[in-house]
Amino acid sequence: MSKRTYISISLAIGILALPLFTAAIAPANAVGTAFTLTISGGALSINAPETADLGVVPANTAGTSISTKIGWIVVTDNRGAVAGSGWIATAISTALTPPAGPALAASLIAYTVGTVTDTGTVTCTNNDPTNLTGVSPVVTATDITGSNTARWNPTLTVTIPGTYVVGTYVGSITHSVL
Repeated sequence: MSKRTYISISLAIGILALPLFTAAIAPANAVGTAFTLTISGGALSINAPETADLGVVPANTAGTSISTKIGWIVVTDNRGAVAGSGWIATAISTALTPPAGPALAASLIAYTVGTVTDTGTVTCTNNDPTNLTGVSPVVTATDITGSNTARWNPTLTVTIPGTYVVGTYVGSITHSVL
């Protein structure tokens, strides 16, 4: 009886192992297919509101300032960048010009980024320029891998000296990303 048990166990082990050996051996009529996958890079873009109302302030001989959020700025990076890549969002402003009288220079406009909400693998740093006379970095993104987004609702602070005349002042701020 012990001899039959031994034979039964050996036969069972051999039957269970058979599929392992036959799976590794390809039949003579098998052919392999090599394949590739290409992930194409997209665009790096920035969106900003078309208009913003900074509000109303009363004339004041001592001067004053006004601070207002201008709406969501959104950077979308679909380049699929390699690890360690980055981008820089910038802003520049024109002077604020009234119908008559002197303009409020862009040097009187400060930009505060506030909270940046991001997705993907990216580290965002606020730069908060104190004036927008030239192209000024506002958010710097580093340590990027793959695609990502970042959004913020910045505050513009305009300092208004007491010597300026009443009127509606008009200007433009331009955001870009590179």
